[in-house]
Amino acid sequence: RYDAGKDGFIDLMELKLMMEKLGAPQTHLGLKNMIKEVDEDLDSKLSFREFLLIFRKAAAGELQEDSGLHALARLSEIDVSTEGVKGAKNFFEAKAQAINEASKFEEEIKAEQEEKKKQAEELKQRKAAFKELQSTFTQ
Repeated sequence: RYDAGKDGFIDLMELKLMMEKLGAPQTHLGLKNMIKEVDEDLDSKLSFREFLLIFRKAAAGELQEDSGLHALARLSEIDVSTEGVKGAKNFFEAKAQAINEASKFEEEIKAEQEEKKKQAEELKQRKAAFKELQSTFTQ
């Protein structure tokens, strides 16, 4: 969902946007430290396996309380025993609604991009038609 480059990794800027959307913005240095803490292959971006490692470390209590990774893990989970089933239901409904809103926004952006591509193609075709017409007059 947050892999804007669709390369299978979350890079620094994608992590920044993700944390902002989740309501836990981080400093540039904080984001670098978040990646560094779980970056097993040292490529300065998060693979799916490394992303899952965040939650494994959180469950094991291996994350510092004030770290961005701890905040990320906390934002993405709910304890049914303390919240109850109704609280869990509300949590997941809110998450689904947020996903739907993000999807609508992404759809609007894609539609806008498609429209721009269409306009650029039409402009290109008009220019080609004009050049063709122009060549008939210059011969």
